[in-house]
Amino acid sequence: MTSAPVITLDQLLDSLELEQVNAEFFVGNQLDEIAHHISGGHIAAQALMAASRTVVDRLPHSMHMYFLRAGDARQPVDFEVTTLHDGGTFSARRVAARQFGSVLLEGVASFSKDVENIVYQQLPPDLPDPDTVPTFAEQHRELADERDGWWVREQPIDYRYVDPSARLAADLVEQPSAGIRMWWRPSGIAPSDPIVADCLTAFVAGRTLLESAMIARRTTPLGPGFSALMDLAMWFHHPPDLSDWILYQQHSPSGIGGRGLAQGTMFNRTGQLVCTTTLECYFGGKPRG
Repeated sequence: MTSAPVITLDQLLDSLELEQVNAEFFVGNQLDEIAHHISGGHIAAQALMAASRTVVDRLPHSMHMYFLRAGDARQPVDFEVTTLHDGGTFSARRVAARQFGSVLLEGVASFSKDVENIVYQQLPPDLPDPDTVPTFAEQHRELADERDGWWVREQPIDYRYVDPSARLAADLVEQPSAGIRMWWRPSGIAPSDPIVADCLTAFVAGRTLLESAMIARRTTPLGPGFSALMDLAMWFHHPPDLSDWILYQQHSPSGIGGRGLAQGTMFNRTGQLVCTTTLECYFGGKPRG
């Protein structure tokens, strides 16, 4: 039995059920992880949920979140939503996430009503069937004793990496390309609420997209060195079908000034483009040679 923090799907979904104090103020409990760190993907998902709770009959079409400070996952976070615009088609909300009066995150989320128009998109890559790909824990079973079982712990999302994760890539003799292709879906009964589904895609985007930049530096989510999310942008195209696998293709096109840029696309298994993601992070410490 490991002592690594365990987070279940039910715990993740419960954390998205924000307490509403008034029309524009919400409180969210955090998921306590290693070193009591608040995950960027998680607080971004909560911010999107808070903004969504102030909009009627419109779904997210984009969000741009900036991570300004680290927070303490043992304490709740306050989310204040400001209405910026309500038009015939689009609505915009500013969200500020605070803890002990300090701003942890600030960003803008935009929502749209359903509009019939021309539809086009890029095509998904051809990947192995997700049911033939080992689970994340199976892929990392030889690391079961590392960091108190961190790599094989129970997770709320079932990840199936087609390419080596940042941790496995760090041990490869040849430098791999700075990219990852994976399948993912919830580790349990998928939520039917489209807002919750979008929030889960934000959670996964912020949780895994950083790895493509880590591969270029031969580091991992647990080091060497430290890494911090700077900002996350997402554009939502089709509702994610979380009753089936989601394909996630990601790569890091640039690294400079201690920063790493990562981009990704998610697809439903039917080939629909779910969302486009972009993330920038900062790395402390020297990269491994």
